Amino acid sequence: MTHVAEIVTFTLADGTKPEQFVRLSQASEAFVRAAPGFTHRQLSHGEDGRWTDYVVWTDMKSAKDAAAAFMQQDFAPALMAAINPDSAQMRHETVLWNMTA
Repeated sequence: MTHVAEIVTFTLADGTKPEQFVRLSQASEAFVRAAPGFTHRQLSHGEDGRWTDYVVWTDMKSAKDAAAAFMQQDFAPALMAAINPDSAQMRHETVLWNMTA
């Protein structure tokens, strides 16, 4: 089965603290875990100030359905307000290889 990676990169909105953003992201956990096709998610923060939210889905339909439904959730307005909208980029990519410990 070919998995799909949803990769969202962004910077935080002015005044948003990293700890605050992590808590806002964690508020989406129940929704993401319950979404059909979810397999894995991680959030990272680079030295350059950019963040990456990396989610792996079992297929493209699951990824796109979850992305569309995400914005309709109660937690979404606060989470989106914490992100600099001009910096956000989302893409979906086919996972070609995966290595785990």
